[in-house]
Amino acid sequence: MNLQNRIEHLQDELRTICQSQNRSFDEITLIAVTKTHPVELIETALKAGITHIGENKVQEAMRKLPMLISKNYSFHFIGHLQSNKINQLLSLKPALIHSIDSVYLAQKLHLALGRTNRMQDILIQINSSEEESKSGMGFAEAEAAISEIACFSSLRIRGLMTIGKLDEPEISRPLFRQMKELFEHLRESNLPGVRMDYLSMGMSHDYKIALEEGANMVRIGSAIFGERTYGVHN
Repeated sequence: MNLQNRIEHLQDELRTICQSQNRSFDEITLIAVTKTHPVELIETALKAGITHIGENKVQEAMRKLPMLISKNYSFHFIGHLQSNKINQLLSLKPALIHSIDSVYLAQKLHLALGRTNRMQDILIQINSSEEESKSGMGFAEAEAAISEIACFSSLRIRGLMTIGKLDEPEISRPLFRQMKELFEHLRESNLPGVRMDYLSMGMSHDYKIALEEGANMVRIGSAIFGERTYGVHN
């Protein structure tokens, strides 16, 4: 199956899941995760109808994005953001930063944006599985931290993000369900400066379960591009 066929097959699966839940396919944002994949392959994906691409590392994004001929895409930063990489990331003008995992990082981003009088859409990363290897806030602290981050005038909180467990996908179902509950709670709370538009959860191994549990933004890499080839970059 070539790249275009894989994209079409994935989109058909997403439509089927949406139909089973009486949801519109138009509600779903498909982010093609381009980590480690070469510029030529990304260009092919964009020509095949992909409109959102996600990168995990700032340095890799800085190498690759300027080389893309097509500019008809939205760039999402989905990896762990180090505070010393903020200015580099902002130079790429991300449509959405998925991985704001602390008040400290949000404050650093706010200060950097203030120097250029810019606004930035962000998601708050929740460590739903409570694994030490993952970044993100715990469920218990999330609401208070989000209220504090919402006070930073250059940031627009647009929703939540999480990474499920990498084991058997079903293990993540209750975690995704808890994320949806937090998402709806925050939406109903009407916190000033907070909009719950996006629930970003689900990757190639668990996106079906994530969608069934309420995700409206999925981050798909290998199901589109095939297995990654580490160490090979443009």
